Amino acid sequence: MEIGRTFTLKTTVTPENTAIALGSGDAPVFATPMMVALMEGAAAQCVQPCLEEGKTTVGGHINVSHVAATPVGMEVEATATISAVDGKKITFQVEARDACGVIGKGEHLRFVVDRQRFTENANSKLEKRA
Repeated sequence: MEIGRTFTLKTTVTPENTAIALGSGDAPVFATPMMVALMEGAAAQCVQPCLEEGKTTVGGHINVSHVAATPVGMEVEATATISAVDGKKITFQVEARDACGVIGKGEHLRFVVDRQRFTENANSKLEKRA
């Protein structure tokens, strides 16, 4: 995985991905949780082709600002750029834009894990729950 590698995902704002629909606000604009998901998706897809078979990445931390609203009908794109790699830890700079400019930006951290082991560990919680 090389520093500077990028990937961009796009979506269109619909009534289903607004703050009203997600319960994160009461305005008919692109919801912050959807912006974050688009950023995380871009980061995950950025590195997936570089991973060994059976490996995936999981989000570990995200620190972003949502600085401008985007109305229903407008397209949003999120770009993730690898800014650091330290073993299994990958840091990304993330940015979301609409046709009028930047709507969000920040930093996202992902970790490379074994998909099967990660899933098994998560599922083991079902046996441990009270």
